[in-house]
Amino acid sequence: MSEKFTVEAAVDGKLELADLRMDPAVLAHQAVIAEENGNPQLAENFLRAAELATIDDEDVMNLYEALRPHRSTAEDLAALRASLEGRGATRCAELVRQAADVYARRGLLR
Repeated sequence: MSEKFTVEAAVDGKLELADLRMDPAVLAHQAVIAEENGNPQLAENFLRAAELATIDDEDVMNLYEALRPHRSTAEDLAALRASLEGRGATRCAELVRQAADVYARRGLLR
């Protein structure tokens, strides 16, 4: 373990968020293990997390905000889905598509 990653460094504010970011390959490996152990839902969550780990933090926070009920229009979510697909985040894009469908049925769009 690098001496950079210590409790003291964290307490002193010497670590940045980028220092703590999960590696997409590690998340994908965790997905394989989850699948092999009979937990396909957890595996899918790890694979979506692997996609999100490649996206800028601000864009991830915007994604979370957009998925809150009554925050987005159907068009907003369609544009978000297209943006995610363009970045190769197809699993996250599918989740946004599913959310848009449910929000439309339940009256949760803006």
